[in-house]
Amino acid sequence: MSNEGQIYRISGPVVTAKGMNAAMYDVVRVGDEGLMGEVIEIHGDQSVIQVYEDTSGIRPGEPVLNTQETLSVALGPGLLTQIYDGIQRPLQTLEEQMGFFITRGVDADAFDMEKTWTFEPVASVGDEVSGGNVIGHVQETETIVHKIMVPPTVSGTIKSIESGDFNVTQTIATLEDGTEIQMMQKWPVRSPRPFQTKYAPDTPLITGMRILDFLFPLAKGGAAGIPGPFGSGKTVTQQSLAKYSDAQIVVYIGCGERGNEMTEVLDEFPHLIDPNTGKPLMNRTVMIANTSNMPVAAREASVYTGITIAEYFRDMGYDVALMADSTSRWAEAMREISSRLEEMPGEEGYPAYLSSRIAEFYERAGRVNTLSGEDGSVTAIGAVSPPGGDISEPVSQGTLRIVKVFWGLDAGLARQRHFPAINWLNSYSLYPRPSTSGTATTSDRTSPKSVRPSPVCSRLRPNSKKSCSSSVPTPCRSTSS
Repeated sequence: MSNEGQIYRISGPVVTAKGMNAAMYDVVRVGDEGLMGEVIEIHGDQSVIQVYEDTSGIRPGEPVLNTQETLSVALGPGLLTQIYDGIQRPLQTLEEQMGFFITRGVDADAFDMEKTWTFEPVASVGDEVSGGNVIGHVQETETIVHKIMVPPTVSGTIKSIESGDFNVTQTIATLEDGTEIQMMQKWPVRSPRPFQTKYAPDTPLITGMRILDFLFPLAKGGAAGIPGPFGSGKTVTQQSLAKYSDAQIVVYIGCGERGNEMTEVLDEFPHLIDPNTGKPLMNRTVMIANTSNMPVAAREASVYTGITIAEYFRDMGYDVALMADSTSRWAEAMREISSRLEEMPGEEGYPAYLSSRIAEFYERAGRVNTLSGEDGSVTAIGAVSPPGGDISEPVSQGTLRIVKVFWGLDAGLARQRHFPAINWLNSYSLYPRPSTSGTATTSDRTSPKSVRPSPVCSRLRPNSKKSCSSSVPTPCRSTSS
């Protein structure tokens, strides 16, 4: 069998090819236009392919070419500030090439391959290095230093290493066995990047919002869900988390969002200002825009693309906040593909493996000791938007079971179990309460009494002998007649 076959059957985004030598998850080019797809099932000489682009107009007999590569993302300097689609094609580059509408079968580099970066090595000739070791760095944006790491599958002794200006494909170091190292590396999206140790969730992610930090505390490297119907503010909450949390890198995945909602995000996000640096928030953000009118197969790929990029920055020792909006539409894409594959449906038509797929995604979150010996984390925060706001539907229940989002209701237990080193009730220096003069005082920050809100009596209570006449809001203490 050769690497080229023919289309045998077409069912929406699912295409069956025959006569092709293929392995699971091989990336293939389908039809005369070369639509990108991925092998998801193999039956004898027939390969079932999910296509990431619109399959309208293709017909049986057209060629299918196997690239013999898995779906991978390019990782290197230039990722930050980018806006990608679900398979890491930069939308700004595609717009420059073909306008507002993306032509089928096109491809583009993930970032500018010709742009030069000033590489400063931290390793020397003769050093023993292994996968994940940092050998140098470049200044990617004004606030983020991009650490250049040895690919996880490479190890050896450095024979030569140079400083200077290079693009991402030029060789910056050579090992004794002849292996050349560039600033760019590729990694398959369905394989979690390796690490040394995963820590217990005992370090809090400060979200910058009192209601979340107090009632729904979240650990760095934890997982959280934001359930709610359409228009309830899930996206706004995620934008606030991206802006005010103490994560250093933000990866925002718009998975199956409606076009107008995603347009708002793309318009507003680049104008958000990072309150820590005063610079645009996009300087430390990667965005993946996969709207609901795009092929459903790309919707599934988008979440894996996003979390792989997040793991890459985690391996540099950064704390990464991953926003997945929304898990429900991702699950709906799996349901549609499952029905095309004629699989036995589970509850409400979702595939029987729905919970395991959701768990597989959220389990890639965590705070870890990286291969280079640094601590980094990926915190996954997924929105759940069930149809009609029905939180009892399978996607919502599966997500809430996995992320344990309502554990935070027992704030005392959460503090004792997960955050023993932090007394949340007394950490008021994070949220200083303004005094009557407009300046927060030390007592305002540290005194528990000063931050306990008192109920305000706005009118005379029925059957009460006295009213609250004080101009200062105080509790009503009256004796009933």
